[in-house]
Order: sequence, then C-alpha cells, then structure tokens
Amino acid sequence: MWQGVAYAVRCSTAFTPCRFLCSQQQQKPVKLSIEGHVARITLNRPASMNAIEASMPSLLESLVAEANDNPSVKVLVLQGAGGNFCSGYDLKLYAEAPRGSQPGSQLMPWDPYEDYQFMWRATQHYMSLWRSLKPVLARIEGSCIGGGSDMALLCDVTIATDDAKIGYPPARLWGCPTTAMWAHRLGLEQAKRLLLTGDVISGRRAAQIGLVGESVPTEQIDEAERRFTDRLAGVPVNQLFFQKLMLNSVVEAAGLANTQRLATLLDGMSRHTPEGVQFQRRCEEVGFKQAVQERDRN
Repeated sequence: MWQGVAYAVRCSTAFTPCRFLCSQQQQKPVKLSIEGHVARITLNRPASMNAIEASMPSLLESLVAEANDNPSVKVLVLQGAGGNFCSGYDLKLYAEAPRGSQPGSQLMPWDPYEDYQFMWRATQHYMSLWRSLKPVLARIEGSCIGGGSDMALLCDVTIATDDAKIGYPPARLWGCPTTAMWAHRLGLEQAKRLLLTGDVISGRRAAQIGLVGESVPTEQIDEAERRFTDRLAGVPVNQLFFQKLMLNSVVEAAGLANTQRLATLLDGMSRHTPEGVQFQRRCEEVGFKQAVQERDRN
C-alpha cells in the first residue's frame, strides 16, 4: 500500500512526476490494495456514489485477475469508497447526454447487436467476481443499486450494514439485471416481488430474505468482515477453490449463462422501448435525479 509514510513524504515534495502519479492513483475508478491475505478492491468514484462509468468494468476484471495471481492472497473484498457500495450506472453520463452520444441509448431505430455487444462485455467483466478462483466478499454500505447490485450479487459472500439500500429500481423502466442472480439468491417469488416493483430494501431486510448473507450495524462491519476473512487465513487456497468451484457449478448447471444472455438482450430492449426513449428524453430535459423520482413515485 504505497509503502506508507515514505511514499507520502515523497509525494508531498515538489517532485511533479510523483505528485502526478499520486493524483492518478487517487483518480482511478477502481483501486486494489493488498493487506496480508486479503486483497481489497475499492470502487473509487465517491463523488458520484461510485457510479459505473465506461472504464470501471474492465478495470475491475483486471484487478480481480491481479489479486488471483498474487500468491499471498486468499480472499478478495469488494467495497465502495466514501460510504456507498455503488449507485449503479452513472445516469449523469448515460441518460442526461443526448441520445446516440453514449453507449446504451442509440438513435432510433436501434441496433440490438450493437447494444448487446456493449452490455455483454460489461457483464462478462462483472463475472470475473464469480469466476475468481479465490472467494470474494462484498462489503455493502450505503447504496447498492442497479448495476451495483449486479456486482454485489456475483460475490460469494455478502455482508451489508443494516441501513444499506439494495435494489434494482431500473426494473421499473430502463433496465434488466444482466448478471441475473436474483432468482438464484432469493427464489422465484421473492425475486419477482423485488423486480416487478423495483423496490429498494434495507440491508437488514435483505439478510432476512436471503438476498445477502448477513447484516450488521454500521459500526460493526469492520469486525464482521475481519471475522470472516480471518477464518479463511488457515485454509489452503486450493481448498477454497474446490468449494467455490463445486457450489458455483450448481447455479451454472441451472442455466445461469443462458439467463444472462436473455437478460442482456432485454436490458437493451428496455432502454429503447417508447417508454425508455421518453425516460431518457426526460433525463436530458430535467436531469436524471428528477426523472428517476418521477419514475419511482408510484
């Protein structure tokens, strides 16, 4: 982790290249640090509640690979900076911009192939969490919404704060969860209850219905994370791999890949329906925050 104080002192000098490198590291939308046997991957756009921009999915996959290649690492922790996990795709970028200027909202008539290519690539980047040979813990604080939940639900173990907010509001309009993990985690009816309504629930409620594995008061999340990761310290990494591979195969045999392909197609369709086009136009006119409030009001 940047060799602590010595690195900080060097960066505080007048040496411009070092200051530039420090600034670049701080500005990366995803960061990796290694702490003993734990690799910590941090979604790092706190000013936008770690909303997803174009480079974040591929950078996430590269850091997952880097952690897997590090022989000292036994477990990965995925978290967000600044008190939020991830608020989903950055609608400031993708919805407020004029239609056709950003991926995800084409000029009409739209090309499903072009949209699928973009979104399937992002989904496969997120799937690096699922395919990681080492277990991944999602540490969920604050908002875990839309595309943020796509990432969190792919992790092997989830710990949320009681007051975290978890859900997929774009299911009401302008989205379909492309990683398609909801039914696998919740069962059919509970998944339908949340995706048909787009409701957002608390971390405590998510733990009660099985969407996440555990919820704790905010002040106890460090302890809860440490309790789990410490239990893995004495387990051979190959044993961790064996158990994860076996359990993941159950979900894969149930057709996860096929469902993800369908969900990715439907996600593109949802952004290019008459209602989807109107929603994007409304975002452009009044800003995405007001447009989302109007969408989710009833």
